[in-house]
Amino acid sequence: MAKATQGMKVVCENRKARHDYFIHETNEAGIELKGTEVKSLRAGKANLKDSFATITNGEVFLENMHISPYEQGNIFNHDPLRKRRLLLHKQEIAKLFQKTREKGFTLVPLKIYFKRGRAKVELALASGKHNYDKRQSLHEKAAKREVERALKERQRY
Repeated sequence: MAKATQGMKVVCENRKARHDYFIHETNEAGIELKGTEVKSLRAGKANLKDSFATITNGEVFLENMHISPYEQGNIFNHDPLRKRRLLLHKQEIAKLFQKTREKGFTLVPLKIYFKRGRAKVELALASGKHNYDKRQSLHEKAAKREVERALKERQRY
């Protein structure tokens, strides 16, 4: 097992983000969680669809991320769609703030995972794709698949 992936368990991924956005750079951030949210995450009960990050008063918040209530949590459960603070260094927040002020850039979470027992988010600085960009990337992916299939056929003989 590679050293970078050792002790890393992916909880959920936002595959649609890679289809809808151009990813320019990624950052790793911790998440401030409450109570039973950690147990729900460990059970894989999270959804990143339509989630995004905002920077307010020098802090980064993750919005619209859904973490289902823990089944055995009773009164200690949390609001599934609450804003969650992301843990980053001041310099990283300042750099992200500068870049998000540029036209068309946004912060999108790509995946949530556990690294050495701590919940982390892979946060991407992204810009939106137009429909023609999406079609072009689908065509490129299909062409690449065809080439790989042809090479595999050729190796068979």
